[in-house]
Amino acid sequence: MSAIQELYQEVILDHNKSPRNFRVMEHADRSIEGYNPLCGDRFTVYVKMNGEVIEDVSFSGAGCAISKASASVMTQLTRGKTQEKAEQLFQDFHKLVRGELDIAGREEDLGRMTVFSGVSEFPARVKCAILAWHTLRAAIKNNTTTVSTE
Repeated sequence: MSAIQELYQEVILDHNKSPRNFRVMEHADRSIEGYNPLCGDRFTVYVKMNGEVIEDVSFSGAGCAISKASASVMTQLTRGKTQEKAEQLFQDFHKLVRGELDIAGREEDLGRMTVFSGVSEFPARVKCAILAWHTLRAAIKNNTTTVSTE
């Protein structure tokens, strides 16, 4: 395993063991459940908006290491961002985990999401990685229907 792969694995394991923003948000403006029937991941994403800005974002639930770490990183990257910037992050992340995004020279711009670049090598795990992101996207659009990766 290369040094970079080891670092990526370490970051994912850390976010799984100690997820950031893993809590029920009592005064959320929006909340929505996401479910991945393939793996059994099930999370609720909570969002507090301030106009077009994501003032706060959190999640609760259970899932595999990749889905939980992805949700944790997502909350860190999207808090304080506009809806437009969150959508761009969603698009970048989606392309990243599908192996469609060249991250060379964009590591600073993409931040911690780059640790999920290896997910593209495991197609069955892509749905695990994108669950929270699709759920956040639905919450921002104020949808109320459970999000499913199927």
